[in-house]
Amino acid sequence: MKPGSRSSVVSLSLALGAMAPCCHVHKAWADAPSSGEAAEKTVPYSVTIQPTKNAEVDAAIQASSQLQTLKTTHAVGPYALAGRIRADYDRVDTALQSQGYYAGTVTIRIKVGSQDLDGRDPALPDALEALPKDGKVSITVSATMGPLFHLGRITLTTPPPTAAQPSDAVAKAPSPQGSAAPTTSKAQTADKMGVPETTGGTATQGEPVELTADELKAFKLKSGQPAVASDVLAAQGNLLTQLQEEGYAVADVSTPLAYLQPHDNTLDVVFRVGKGPKVVIGPVGMDGLQRVHQSFLRRRLTIKEGELYQPSKIEAARQDLASVGVFSSVQVHNAPPIVTLGPGKTLVPGVFQAMPVDFDFKEAKRRTVAVQAGYSTDLGGRAGVTWTHHNLLGNAEQLKLTALLTGLGGSAQQGLGYDVYADFSKPDFLHKNQNLSLRVEAVRQLLYSYHQTAFILRGGIGRRLGKFWYVSGGLMGMQEQIQQFGDTRSYFIVSAPLSATYDSTQLSNPIDPATHGIRASLSASPSVSLENATSFFTLLSAQVSTYFDLARIGLTKPGKSVIAVRGTIGSVQGASTYQIPPDQRLYAGGPATVRGFRYQGVGPQYGNTKYAIGGTSLDAGTVEFRQRLPMNLGVAAFVDAGQVGTGSRPGQGTLRVGYGAGVRYFTPIGPIRVDVALPMNRPAYGDKWELYIGLGETF
Repeated sequence: MKPGSRSSVVSLSLALGAMAPCCHVHKAWADAPSSGEAAEKTVPYSVTIQPTKNAEVDAAIQASSQLQTLKTTHAVGPYALAGRIRADYDRVDTALQSQGYYAGTVTIRIKVGSQDLDGRDPALPDALEALPKDGKVSITVSATMGPLFHLGRITLTTPPPTAAQPSDAVAKAPSPQGSAAPTTSKAQTADKMGVPETTGGTATQGEPVELTADELKAFKLKSGQPAVASDVLAAQGNLLTQLQEEGYAVADVSTPLAYLQPHDNTLDVVFRVGKGPKVVIGPVGMDGLQRVHQSFLRRRLTIKEGELYQPSKIEAARQDLASVGVFSSVQVHNAPPIVTLGPGKTLVPGVFQAMPVDFDFKEAKRRTVAVQAGYSTDLGGRAGVTWTHHNLLGNAEQLKLTALLTGLGGSAQQGLGYDVYADFSKPDFLHKNQNLSLRVEAVRQLLYSYHQTAFILRGGIGRRLGKFWYVSGGLMGMQEQIQQFGDTRSYFIVSAPLSATYDSTQLSNPIDPATHGIRASLSASPSVSLENATSFFTLLSAQVSTYFDLARIGLTKPGKSVIAVRGTIGSVQGASTYQIPPDQRLYAGGPATVRGFRYQGVGPQYGNTKYAIGGTSLDAGTVEFRQRLPMNLGVAAFVDAGQVGTGSRPGQGTLRVGYGAGVRYFTPIGPIRVDVALPMNRPAYGDKWELYIGLGETF
């Protein structure tokens, strides 16, 4: 667009649209073969876009030029190619405008055989038609940016009282200086970009709109800043969002109408701002429920009728209802018309008008079946199936039945075992975000360290505290029989496990690899062992892991290269090693502590054998580097170290170090992990290497 008048109308919305296909009328005829053209004849060409030495402008031109984007995917004939060339003048010009260059020029030169033609030359189509089959067409696109325009006067007014509100992106508005009289060339340009041509005179003005401090902070636009279309359009959206957050549910901020002022290289912009009435949340409707009880959802709802209407809080309520886990989708929308509440129902003094809100639910399948499998050289293979009912009693109660076969080979196993359990969970038990969990479990495992057959009952209550914390407490009873080193004993153990976890990784899917944040857990389990030499003891443990993305120091792109660090400590208080049942002792080795050593392969051993005794203290640490690769692949390298001691203070025992590497294949449900680890200081009868296969990262 070239300056040709004192004040000219331009469309910022379409200037920004230069980053995507536009000018659909041109494309419709430009890329269609003419009636006299043989459908099979196409003209291949090469295109060169000369750089402007401005990275943002170059990127906009590259994205907007159909000569570039359609070169290899949409071959056309000579007349259609000529139309595509002519259309690129407007596209590239619009790309310049989107970055604030409204007085730039676009030049397109076409070399057809030995001829060198301008892109607007009327002889171009015939020259392309006469080109022999082996002829070459070379196109060069160049742009001169001209001066950078800055924002001039920024005007905000109410919509004219007699004018209909625009339903599209462009509104007809007067120049802030009182008139808009574009020249013929400018009027043609405005018409080309979809802006209604003004013919002079003064259109009806609305009333000036004054913004509050918060609204100005959201709006951000200031006179004198570069007239970049994306910034101006962002101001429209930011102001609208702020107005709605203040309770103006039907607020409207028109797409700005811009006026070019070539005499001083500025752009004046006009926004039409209609606030409408300030409202509170009206009656809340819930549609689409079939088996989920509405009373359960209303108790959980985080918004109330009569509260100030704020889209952010309404969206947070939608996300909270969706997190219950029984819906495939949850949508929320306004349900006009606005209603009037009685004085006792509004929670905002002086505001009695209310916008009704409706939630639309689509319930997910109530029952699902999942299979699971894993393998490591120490614990062997494990495979099983889980059946889950996600809405047992209508309040999102979940019943999960799982049967696993374990000990399918493995250097730490002596035979097949099983793990069969039933889990029941009830959300919002007695309090929002407080869950009741119950488990009945039967387990048998034939480890080298001991053989165990046990029946377990446990129950507990967990509660989320704030955004990152989750605390839980409960009771557990276990009747078990343990055989170790030829000695078989029965135990009845009662414990009260307590735990607190912190997670700032903010992952919606816990299997996804973390790239930032901290995960930490603390647990204490006061226990009493009955039936065989009564003993009282407390198991204490703590684990913390953190993740550092190398993008934070500018070395890679976000999420590509991550260093993960993990530390673990454990201690048994109140009893020595042989005073507590073997399965309550501390062991190390395997992916949870020290890879490269088999499960329970780190710590005191029975004589000079591979049988682990266990201990009463543990400490372990891991450093792992994770690198994402193309084609959903990734690699990892790690070093683990840890030890188990017979005292209650961590830091005792023989330190064992393992190292290794692995590959990752990233799927929609999480990464498939394959790791190989080697021991650096292998004990007697220790494994020479370990292989681990599973879903998700180790931590």
